[in-house]
Amino acid sequence: MNRPIYKELTTEIIDSIDDNDLEQAVIDNIYKQVGDDYNKEFSNVQKLTKGQQAMFSVWWVEAEVNNGGFNQFYFNSSGQYAEMAEDGFELFGASKFANLMRRANKIYEENRERLEEFDDGTMESFSESYKDNPLNTLDEEFYELYNSEPLNELRIAYIRKHPTEFTQK
Repeated sequence: MNRPIYKELTTEIIDSIDDNDLEQAVIDNIYKQVGDDYNKEFSNVQKLTKGQQAMFSVWWVEAEVNNGGFNQFYFNSSGQYAEMAEDGFELFGASKFANLMRRANKIYEENRERLEEFDDGTMESFSESYKDNPLNTLDEEFYELYNSEPLNELRIAYIRKHPTEFTQK
């Protein structure tokens, strides 16, 4: 953690942060606002600006899907941000990611009951949940989208254009 973590962001601070560090600085700041109480996390995120909600939810989609696919995203508590992430991708102008997220949400809803049968807290069940899981086909598509839609660049451009959505008033 050899990076500055800003308890409060101002437009001046945002302007001073290099593009390579901007997304992480915003995420760190959001975590400072959301706090450590996981029982209140979702309600705290809902109190954030639309830009902050977009950043937080899309960040979680990326982290989970890049680590274990859409199945992992929905299996973990991060799945509660599924609809927010759809809006987040749209807000950043990542329409291909938004469309894929919309499809993933639909597939998950259609299969929710069956997939929740695996949610008994064991690694064995989690591993079993990947078998014949219709979400699996979307993972590769997600990874490929980075080639046609520069998500990081879109987020940075959005933050630069709308800095007050990421500052504390």
